[in-house]
Amino acid sequence: MFTIQEIQHRAAAVRAAIATVMIGAETATELLLVALLSEGHVLLEDVPGTGKTTLARALARVLDLDFKRIQFTPDVLPSDITGTTVFNQASSQFEFRPGPVFTNVLLADEINRAGPRTQSALLEAMQERQVSADGVRHPLPAPFMVIATQNPIELEGTFPLPEAQLDRFLMQLRLGYPDATQERDLLRRFRQHDPLSDLRPLLTASDLITLATRCRTVTVSPPIEDYLVRLAQATRYETSLTLGVSPRGTLALARAAQSLAALRGRDYVLPDDVQVLAEPVLAHRLILNPGVRLRGRTTTEVLHSLLHEVPVPVEERWSQTEVA
Repeated sequence: MFTIQEIQHRAAAVRAAIATVMIGAETATELLLVALLSEGHVLLEDVPGTGKTTLARALARVLDLDFKRIQFTPDVLPSDITGTTVFNQASSQFEFRPGPVFTNVLLADEINRAGPRTQSALLEAMQERQVSADGVRHPLPAPFMVIATQNPIELEGTFPLPEAQLDRFLMQLRLGYPDATQERDLLRRFRQHDPLSDLRPLLTASDLITLATRCRTVTVSPPIEDYLVRLAQATRYETSLTLGVSPRGTLALARAAQSLAALRGRDYVLPDDVQVLAEPVLAHRLILNPGVRLRGRTTTEVLHSLLHEVPVPVEERWSQTEVA
C-alpha cells in the first residue's frame, strides 16, 4: 500500500512528465489525475487545437495504459463502440468481438456529433464498467476512464448531451488558449520533433488501482461532510436553477476531494479541496432557469455565489485523530 507521501511524489513526477508535452495545462493535468484516481470520467469542452487529444494520449503513455480513440460522427453505431457478436464459421459458434471501449483510456472525440442512441451506448460502460451483449456481461479493463471532447462553438449537426449522461462525467474541464510566452515555448518545443514520443511509463495499471484504493481511505471529517451536504442542498433551493446537484454529484465531489487531498500530500480533506473542485465537478450538473440564462448568467457564476453564501467550516485541522 502506498503512503500519502508516495502518492504525492509519484503524482508530481507524472505531472512533470506531461508538462514536457503540454504547456500551461498543469491544472487540467492535476484534475485528470484526480478523476482517474476517483474512478471517474472527464468531459473536455474547448475549441479545436488546444491540445485535448494530446493531453489524453500523454496521460495514457505516462501511466502505461492502453489508449483508444473514437471519432464520433452521426453515422457511428452503438456496436462500433461496444463491439458485436459474429458467427465464426471455423468453430460454428457465435463470438463476441470487443469494440474500442475495451481499453483503459477511451478518447471519445467530439461526442456531441453522434446521435443520442450512440451516446447512450457509453452509459452502461461509464457507470457499470461493463458491456452487455446478447445477455452476456463483459467486464471492462481496470482502470477504465472515458475522456470525451466536444466543441462548444460549432453547434450545427450536433446532439447536446442529455442531463443523465452529463451527470455521469465526474468533471467538465476547459484547457483554454496559452498565453504569449507559453505559445512561444510551444513553437520551440515542437519545432523538430513531437516530445510525446519521448514520454516513458512512470506507473502501471496495477499501481493506479492501488493508488485509487489508498485515496478512498483519506479522511472526510463530519464538518466536511456537513459542508458538502449544505452546498448540494443550496443548489437545490437556488431559485435561479431548475436542476440542482444530484446525490451522485455530492458523492463525486467527496471522492474527488479525497483524491486531491492525497495528491497534495494529506490524508484528510480540507474545505479548500471542496472549493477548488466545486466548479469542475458540479457546474455541468446544474441547469439554469430560462429567464436567468437569457440574462447571460452561467452556472459557474451561480455556483461561485453559493460558495460565498454557504458557511465554511472554521476548524484549522482535519486529521484522523481529531475526527476520532
